[in-house]
Amino acid sequence: MVGLKNRMQKTEIDTEGAEEENENHTELAFDFNHSFEHMDWWSGLADLDRLNILNSPKEDRARLLASKYSKPVADIMVEIGRKTDLEYIEDFELPESPTKLLSMRLIHNYCCLPTEINDKGKLCIVTPWPPSEKMSRWVFAVSGLKPLWRLGPPEKISRAITENFGVGADSLDDEDFEEDGQDEEQDDLEDQNAAIIRFVNEVIQRAIVDRATDIHFEPHKDTLQIRYRIDGQLVPVRVPDNLRSFQDAIISRIKIMSGINISEKRRPQGGRITFSQGQSDLDIRVSTLPTLYGESLSLRLLNEKSQPLSMQELGLLGVDERNIISVLEKPHGIVLVTGPTGSGKSTSLTAFIRRIHKPERRIMTVEDPVEYEVAGINQTQVNSEIGFTFASALREILRQDPDVIMVGEIRDRETADIAIRASLTGHLVLSTLHTNDAPGAITRLIDMEIEPFLIASSVEMVIAQRLVRRLCSKCSKPTTKSDKEIIASLALLDAKESEIEHKDKILEAFGCPDCQNLGYRGRVGIFELMRMSDPIHSLVIKSASAPDIREVALKEGMSTLQSSGWNQIKRGLTTVDEVIRYSDSAIEDHELEDFSSNA
Repeated sequence: MVGLKNRMQKTEIDTEGAEEENENHTELAFDFNHSFEHMDWWSGLADLDRLNILNSPKEDRARLLASKYSKPVADIMVEIGRKTDLEYIEDFELPESPTKLLSMRLIHNYCCLPTEINDKGKLCIVTPWPPSEKMSRWVFAVSGLKPLWRLGPPEKISRAITENFGVGADSLDDEDFEEDGQDEEQDDLEDQNAAIIRFVNEVIQRAIVDRATDIHFEPHKDTLQIRYRIDGQLVPVRVPDNLRSFQDAIISRIKIMSGINISEKRRPQGGRITFSQGQSDLDIRVSTLPTLYGESLSLRLLNEKSQPLSMQELGLLGVDERNIISVLEKPHGIVLVTGPTGSGKSTSLTAFIRRIHKPERRIMTVEDPVEYEVAGINQTQVNSEIGFTFASALREILRQDPDVIMVGEIRDRETADIAIRASLTGHLVLSTLHTNDAPGAITRLIDMEIEPFLIASSVEMVIAQRLVRRLCSKCSKPTTKSDKEIIASLALLDAKESEIEHKDKILEAFGCPDCQNLGYRGRVGIFELMRMSDPIHSLVIKSASAPDIREVALKEGMSTLQSSGWNQIKRGLTTVDEVIRYSDSAIEDHELEDFSSNA
């Protein structure tokens, strides 16, 4: 009766956990009010806000309080510790086998970690929130030891659980699915289905906490790999060792959530999920692709409540911002933003729209999808399934008497032709293209069979951009590179050797818990601005190549990705390696050869 016993134990703990969560707003609120009655920031909190915090996961409660009162999380935790007589510790170490001291299910359910057994025979446990009496009773019942509770950094505790046990390790515990006879097979199936649901939800929730933009489920011969894209970089996710055996169930669950045909495994499919997270909804775009060992799934996370950035937050320097604004204030013309996928083109366009939005201007957009909601702007989303494409949407928008039109992407000749003709008839058009640099946008339009004289007459500015990772403000340190290495880097960044006088401003990434030991947290833009001039117009009409256009544009004062990156380095926002890595596509091959020969 092992399977039945395990299920009974699981049910008891799950039920107890559910009862505790349902009673949080009564039991814990009572404890809180009793212990924190002299805390101004807690006693002054509205009942509804207090209830929402107490009903949130334990690892999120201190963060919500800190955000509410604009206080550091550590300060909140220290104050909570004083009022509850619980010690707050910044650092802690785990034993070699934490599950020998405390069961994995309790660790996950209560978001706590055992650290040691002290000399008094008590089990020391670190937690992100004051425990209830029921938690203490369950720890004693499972471990046979009295707990000694300590408070610790919520983010560090949550991350330690994930790194040591994997996302959703408790949900996919094999012991929960042991069979014990034919009459229990149905119960095992129900248990597994519930576990798969919990696991998928935990993967998505962890991605949100880690600020991931994408989640990738990648099947291989012996494992199902899960990776998050954080700040443009793929980061492997620690997963349970037995995940491969649940692959089909996990894939099917995601396909059901996204409205995809679960029986079709031979061709790619697409769908979407609306995932509720607290008081906000997350729009998730799902794409499937058949591979050698099963279907690969990619999930793009789009927060419906995401706040668009301003032009300053994009990373634009004053002179670049002024140049862009001078073009955006024009009544007609085309402004193109170029770059590879994930370079922040749509984010920049939204920032431009916000900057020029006025009551007397009618602004309309057509996007796929609508990533940011902007108040006062008429936003439309394409739907290819019903034939509502960029081109068809653009034709209809022109009948709506717009002053400014934003087209999410120019993908084909028809869309490009309509956009250019719209600009020539008195509209300001903003759009994006997939090219490596600014001059390449011109040749890309010519490749779409757009007449060169139309391009020269309509395009006002082309902006190429990349997103480089922003240094973590808590762990970045001055560079340890030698002067020789810095001078070599300056050559790659189109900077003069005399710029070495700014070497004290050059920082390097080191890594800390706040940035997941990556050394970076967030991203900032670097930009290449090419404003159309008479010499460039002449080259465009002649269908000149991108290198020829680039040469003239540089003489006309075009700022490059490298120079923009160097300015961000001097501001202490990113590193030399980051800028070189993201802007190397714009570095001419002969420049690299010259550098190698001189090194």
